[in-house]
This record gives sequence, structure tokens and C-alpha cells, in this order.
Amino acid sequence: MTVRGSGQNGVMYRELPRDRTPAALADAVIWWRPPTAEAGQQRVVPDGCLDIVWADGIVFVAGPDTRAHLAPVGPTVTYVGIRFTAGSGPAALGVPADDLRDTRVPLDGLWSPARVRAWARALETREWTAVAGLVTPPGDRVSGAVWRSLRSGGRVDATAAEIGLSARQLHRRCLHAFGYGPKTLGRILRFDRAVALARTGAALADVAIRSGYADQAHLSREVRDLAGVPLTELVGRKEGQSAANRSTPMPSGSCTTA
Repeated sequence: MTVRGSGQNGVMYRELPRDRTPAALADAVIWWRPPTAEAGQQRVVPDGCLDIVWADGIVFVAGPDTRAHLAPVGPTVTYVGIRFTAGSGPAALGVPADDLRDTRVPLDGLWSPARVRAWARALETREWTAVAGLVTPPGDRVSGAVWRSLRSGGRVDATAAEIGLSARQLHRRCLHAFGYGPKTLGRILRFDRAVALARTGAALADVAIRSGYADQAHLSREVRDLAGVPLTELVGRKEGQSAANRSTPMPSGSCTTA
């Protein structure tokens, strides 16, 4: 298991290592989070992904976020999920991503009861091979190319030219695959890069420049707008502090104790 920081009360969010992830889930991340000793909330921030989440018998879809959400944690709350990256979610769900933007939708509102039961059983028991057998692989590889380009800091116009799409075609593809246009996706992926870098303990001015922001003030405005809190609070460190890593991802994004 891969542990990416401790959450409230020291309970760990965990991801299945890539070498144990079924090949059919190459564009997905399997994760889980055990109960916490005390009740509270976790801040879930945008990351450009869709999740199918099992939470104590209920299965829901966490759509692509444009703002932070608060998710409950506590002694009776267990989460198990699969995060669809690189625009692979719509193929798995059979629903365009923009129909799910900023929503949490019960899976039985989208699928048949039998299909929901199969997913609930596979996630609850953590039978990853069974989960892989339930996933429809993405047939469109363009969304993956867009994801990789923008995630690496590529410009929208350069991405469109590289893939061979017009600006309008790229926008339409992004809405379906990610839930928002390429400019918003690029903005969210830049934010994600900055959060990951800040968790390493890098100075915030350095985080800003290396992530593609004009300066630290620009970084601060963007983080507050997308996460609702300062970057130092989001990653669990004080201003000027180097390496604290207390923020942990949750359904469809990273989170920290609210």
C-alpha cells in the first residue's frame, strides 16, 4: 500500500500500488480510507477526475469539481473508491463528465440495481480484479493525450495543435471527458502540481514559479479560489515551514481536515 500522509487522528488514506493495479485500470487509482477516531470533515479539492465511491453500503459518483467540498469522516465512516484520471471516467460511467460537474450522485440514479450491487460488492470486499471486470475501457485516446499535455504545463493552443484539433473541438472533447473546458482543466492541474510540490516542503515562492504561476501572490489567489483555504492550511504546514504532509486525498481530490 502507498501511504500519502496521515489524516485526522493519524488514520491513513491509502492507494493500491501501481504494480498491483489490474491492467484494465491503468488510467485509474484505487484508494481507501479507514474510519477516524473522531467525527469531522475533510476538504476535497478539484483534481480533474471522476470517482466511484463506496461509503458504508452506499455507492455514489463524485463528479469533477471546480470548488472545494467537505466530506464527513468519523468512527463509522469507511471510504473505498476508484478515481478515474485522464478523462477515462465517462467511458466507465456511460455519462458525460459535464453532466456530473460539482455533484455527488447516487449510482442507482445512473445504473440498474444489479450493476450497482456488483460495484458495491466489489468495492466493499476490495476485489480489484472484479472491479476491473466491471470497467468499460476508454475508447477515445485523445482525452489521455490532452490530460498528459496540460498536466505537464502545456498551453491550450499548443495542446490543440499537437493533437490536431481546433479550439472548438478541443473544448467539446474536454467538456465530455473532464467536465470543463481545457483552460479550466489546465488551471486545476496546475493547482494540483502546486499542492503536490508544497507537500514536499518546498518554499512557496519556489512552488509558484515551478508550477507555472506568475508569482506567489498569484498562487495564493488561485489556491484560495479552488480550495477555499490558504495553501499552507491545505497541506498542513505553517508559513515558512518545510516538509509537513498532513493533507490526504479523498473522493475526487486532495483534502485536509476542515
